[in-house]
Amino acid sequence: MRVSIHKKISNPEQFKQQLLGWSQQFREIVFLDSNSYPQEYSSFDFLLAVDAFTSLTTDFQNAFDDLKQYQQTTKDWLFGCLSYDLKNDVEELESSNFDGLRFPDLFFFQPKKIFLLKGDELEIQYLLLCDDEVEDDFKEIGESQFRSLDTKVENITSLKIKQRISKELYVEKVAKMLEHIHKGDMYEANFCMEFFAENAEINPLEKFQKLNAISQAPFSVFFKNHTQYLLSASPERYLKKIENKIISQPIKGTSKRSQDSIEDEKSKQFLESDSKERAENIMITDLVRNDLSHTAQKGSVEVVELCKIYSFLQVHQMISTITSKLDPQYGPIDVLRTTFPMGSMTGAPKISVMKIIENLEETRRGLYSGAVGYFTPEGDFDFNVVIRSILYNQENKYVSFSVGSAITAQSIPEKEYEECLLKAKAMHEVLQ
Repeated sequence: MRVSIHKKISNPEQFKQQLLGWSQQFREIVFLDSNSYPQEYSSFDFLLAVDAFTSLTTDFQNAFDDLKQYQQTTKDWLFGCLSYDLKNDVEELESSNFDGLRFPDLFFFQPKKIFLLKGDELEIQYLLLCDDEVEDDFKEIGESQFRSLDTKVENITSLKIKQRISKELYVEKVAKMLEHIHKGDMYEANFCMEFFAENAEINPLEKFQKLNAISQAPFSVFFKNHTQYLLSASPERYLKKIENKIISQPIKGTSKRSQDSIEDEKSKQFLESDSKERAENIMITDLVRNDLSHTAQKGSVEVVELCKIYSFLQVHQMISTITSKLDPQYGPIDVLRTTFPMGSMTGAPKISVMKIIENLEETRRGLYSGAVGYFTPEGDFDFNVVIRSILYNQENKYVSFSVGSAITAQSIPEKEYEECLLKAKAMHEVLQ
């Protein structure tokens, strides 16, 4: 059981930074920030959950069954992450590539303390075992130092960021993917490469604040599980459940922003009319429709937006929105199991693509191209796609970020490489 307390917040932006600063004392943190991005399916402006009362950590084997049991037993708020390698639980697949991060395949926790903000309305939900701490905590948050981003924070060490795949090797690998496409093994695949630094010491909160400020993405996340961190500026929703409605919003198609408003508009128009980008998006939309149909009421899968352009601080993106109505015989975990990993990060046909990319990529994806989000006590959920993200293992001093692009029959390897560099720009900037 939880105690729920409501408060009015006079300066939500300042409170958000104070709350995030205060949260750093805890071993488990999930902070989800919409950055006030105008979006139809938003439930909160931001959400913070800290301090595990119970938790579930597991590898891919029977992971979805374990999660189902955990979710049905607790019937409470749960926050956590699904790594890409849970594909091995869903299909007969494996992940044998190098993994410098060593995060668990699945981690969820039931937080003692939750803060939910919408407009200037704050709801605080504490488990009964610690509800006597609400007022003291609230006072402590209000007194915690609000540090603006202008404050100079010295980098503990300068990072030497390396690229796991050279440009030459990238071009070679994409050429191999094109061979698979011409042979009919697949139509489209998301191919990813890693940038990393060893012996890395970073201040995760400071890096997250910088990344969030230059991206202001609607699905940003600060995630901490002891010494493992995710700093995400994701623009993409994987899946949301509101009662019996399921919403998926895959992204396929990227073009860069320009300071010059005429150039910026040109870039946007070019993306909107680019036949290659539209074809990519439509293929993935089709795949998502198919995925959702496994748990949907007959005839309820619907494409409500096709190839719509959304603008973010760094890039324009092409996004489609697909919805369905959940068949009563299925529960929340069934929807995740039958759609995971998300189509935008795999390709079509999905299983064939996952085998091919496993052979050609050099790094185990782990939490990158997985998802972070929450379940409500009623069994609703909302999850992002982990892209535009920095991953950090403080214990083994390994920092990593990956980027990918969609390879289709029309792909020119050098252009795909350039798109990867464009997507890597924000993370590079933040870490250097």
